Amino acid sequence: MIEIRNLDFSYKKSPVFSNINISFPNGAVYGLLGENGVGKTTLLKLICGLQRPTAGTCMVDGMTSHDRLPAMLQSIVFMPDEVQLPDNATPQLFVDDLAPFYPTFSYGLFLHLMQELEVDPRRKFREMSFGQQKKSLIAVSLSLGTEYVLLDEPTNGLDIPSKAQLRSILSKRAEERCTIIISTHQVKDVENLIDPIVILNHNEVLLNASVQRITEKLCFEYGAEQRADALYSELMPQGYMNVVPNTTGEESQLNIEALFNAVLRNKNTIKMLFQ
Repeated sequence: MIEIRNLDFSYKKSPVFSNINISFPNGAVYGLLGENGVGKTTLLKLICGLQRPTAGTCMVDGMTSHDRLPAMLQSIVFMPDEVQLPDNATPQLFVDDLAPFYPTFSYGLFLHLMQELEVDPRRKFREMSFGQQKKSLIAVSLSLGTEYVLLDEPTNGLDIPSKAQLRSILSKRAEERCTIIISTHQVKDVENLIDPIVILNHNEVLLNASVQRITEKLCFEYGAEQRADALYSELMPQGYMNVVPNTTGEESQLNIEALFNAVLRNKNTIKMLFQ
């Protein structure tokens, strides 16, 4: 389990987090959402030990992240949005360099994922498009077999078929009780994959809840009119999409973009609903 307690973090004199508390129990695909600059990438770096908290703790399976103990590093992989890749290297050479540090690495899985994502593992990175490089890194990251997988904007640079392939691959990995945290702005790309959903704001966690709990507390309703009690309304071709408190136990289909806007515009109301 990943546990963050009373965590503060600042870049020099610019505070990012203040007294953050959040946990990520094992075996789920978490969606980490928030506006630009709220610290989503920073949180992933804190979890894997690339950043050190100014106060508080970040623990992975009881190990302090910033200690970067070998046992922790073998259990976690972080794929940034952009990686400076060696021009003359290939995915094959890249994974060959990483494999000795990960006892759970599967060469067979690496080749399978590269084939599924339609990328030649022997092709040099410099000859690839950004999307092909991204797919190569996805294959490398998942073939390491780590218990924790941190992905920062994994769908950036992917075309529509590749996004579908990624969802399928991550779904299979999640079935193996792997813990995956996806930081993204492209919520539609992973809408049916992420559960629970975590929404960050400046210096606080606004929401950390399962899809089931969200739809128990909120109703996502499509109607001809904008409702007066709506926490968020959006005009659509067929009418209005309203997000309202679910006071009648009505079942509805979660709309993550609407949820995100409702949470940002009604922070205190959301805190009371989900306390």
